[in-house]
Formats: sequence, structure tokens, C-alpha cells
Amino acid sequence: MSETKKLRFAIIGCGGIIATTHINALKQIPNAEIVAMCDINAETGAPRAVDVGCAFFTDRHELLATVKPDVVSICTPHPFHAPVAIDALAAGAHVLTEKPMTIEVAEADRMITAADAAGRVLAVNFQQRFKPIVERAKSLVDQGDIGALVRVLVVEPWLRTFAYYKLSTWRGTWEGEGSAVLLNQSPHTLDLLCHLAGEPRKVWGWIRTLYHQIECEDTFQAMLEYPNGAPGYITSSTGEAGAPGRIQIVGDRGAIELVGDNLTTYRFNPALKEHLRTNPAPFAQPGSEVETVHLPGDAGGHLAVYLDLINAIQTGSRPRTDGRSGLMSLELANAITLSSFSERAITTPLDRNEYHQLLQDLIAGTRKM
Repeated sequence: MSETKKLRFAIIGCGGIIATTHINALKQIPNAEIVAMCDINAETGAPRAVDVGCAFFTDRHELLATVKPDVVSICTPHPFHAPVAIDALAAGAHVLTEKPMTIEVAEADRMITAADAAGRVLAVNFQQRFKPIVERAKSLVDQGDIGALVRVLVVEPWLRTFAYYKLSTWRGTWEGEGSAVLLNQSPHTLDLLCHLAGEPRKVWGWIRTLYHQIECEDTFQAMLEYPNGAPGYITSSTGEAGAPGRIQIVGDRGAIELVGDNLTTYRFNPALKEHLRTNPAPFAQPGSEVETVHLPGDAGGHLAVYLDLINAIQTGSRPRTDGRSGLMSLELANAITLSSFSERAITTPLDRNEYHQLLQDLIAGTRKM
């Protein structure tokens, strides 16, 4: 495909709040054109299409058959990501779906399979990977600056009031979003953890509803074990405020900590394993060079995701937020839920059938928190 060809985009789920960020991003790209929008609610969706000056549909099948867009951006509620993506891929469109990729790993598998079969790009909107602080941290990890993983810690408050859950009836329900803080607020956090430290091989999860009158969890925590045996811990809640969230990754040669727009780097001299083995003092610390840098900005947010996606489509490369990497955070979220209900450790990849049955029971109300 020529780099100068204008790509024709359609937005499905255009009536929601998040769709405005997609519209604003696409408006900034000269070789991108929004040619159609779709929403089952014409009252909220149609005015957006009028503002943009594009066709509007209430039926996605009609849109795909009539308009034949090059790319479909999915902004629907979570449970519809998979069926919409699979339909769009089958119609020959590339797909960018909002986070989370979908609500269960079996559906994500089918989305990836559909993209492979169609020869189309599937990407997930994890725009935080493009933040300067995350890009710098990722380069340190990839270059081996921190060495083999020793430990991770993630703390992420996502305060929401009672009023938040009254905005839409689907919020905080198993049928409406397949989870709550795990699949609504925390996908970015889980994605960054997996992006920087890799996917854990074993998960001990605990989810609870402590603060809000909702079906699903408003608080979760999990202990993690990585392939090399390193431990990890993550906790998040919509009932917590105060201390800012943070991601700590400790390695044999150094450590990094992300807090807001600040990245603190520790470089050990000598490496921990050598220090433990050779230092004659029983309580000695290794030498450590500490540096904190302030890296504000988000590299354009959704704009950065779209530019990367367009580049992948035009060059035949993989987008930085492709479906396979986007699956990791969903696998972790599902594993935390399954572990909590089964009260046992879950080894990844988790049993798709077991999680599917649990989710169906939760939606039907035959299993309770």
C-alpha cells in the first residue's frame, strides 16, 4: 500500500465518551479520513457523524457492506469488542479496538485467529506504551540495563465515586463489562506491567467488592511468579486515594520505578548476585547510582497509536500494540479472577473453558462474589 494513500476509517460505537478521543486523533492525520460511524443509539451517535460530515449507521453489518472501510475503530462496550472485530476483519478491514481487548481470553484468541486468516492488522488501544516515561523504561529493560528480573511491585489507585457507577447501567456488571476495576480502569496498568516485565507464569488472585454497590470487584490484588521464579505483587482499587500509583521493577543489575511522569533508575555495582556472593560484610549494600528524570507528555495519546497503526498497515510491519501483545494483560486479568473464585494458583495460559464457564455463571447470577 502506498504511504500517500488516504486510509478510510469507520468508528463503531461512536456515541460513547471515548469515541471523541479517536475522532480528535484522526482529525490530526492528513492521510486518514473518517468515512462512516455506527452506534445502536442514533440519538447520541448521529450528531457525531453530522459534526464530522460522514455517513451514519445503526447496523454495523450494513456499514461494513456499504462503506467497506480500510480500518475499523471499535469504541463499543467491552463485551462487543470481539464480535465487532471479527466481523470487521472478515469484511477486509484492519482493526483497532479500545481496551480491554475483550472480556475473556477465548474471545481474544478468536480475534487473533480472524486477523491472521484475513491478513489484516489487529491492534489494541494501549496508548500509555507511547508515553516518554514508558518508552525510556522499556528501552532500559530491552537493553539489559536492569538484568534478570528479581521482583515487581505495582500499586495503582483508580478512585471512582458512587456517581461514576450511576452514569451507565452496564458499569460494574458481569454482563455489561465482564468485570469492573480489572477490565475497566486497570487494563492500562496490567498492560504496562506485562509490557515491561513480561507475562507471569503463575497467579494467585483475590478480588473483592469493598466500597461500591456493584456486582463486580472494586478492589483486587495478586501475587505473581515469573518464569525465572521472581515474585511480583499488584494491587488496585476504585476506593483508594492518596499516595500516587507506581510500578517498580527490580533486576539483578538495577531497578526502575515509574511514578507519574518521573522515572527513577538504580544501577547496581556490582550486580546483586555477585554482591551477595562476594561481599564479606553481612549487611553491606551494593554500590548504586540513582537518577530521576522527569518525562512529561504522552506522545500524543491516541494520536501516537493511530500513527503507529497506519505505519504498520502501510509497511506490513507489526504495530507496537498488536493483538498478541494486547492479550497478555487480559490473560492476567482473567487469571486473577479465576484464581480468586477457585481459591488456587492459576498457571498461564489459563484454561479457556474453565474461565468461560465461570464468566457465564457470574453473568447468570449462579455464582456470586
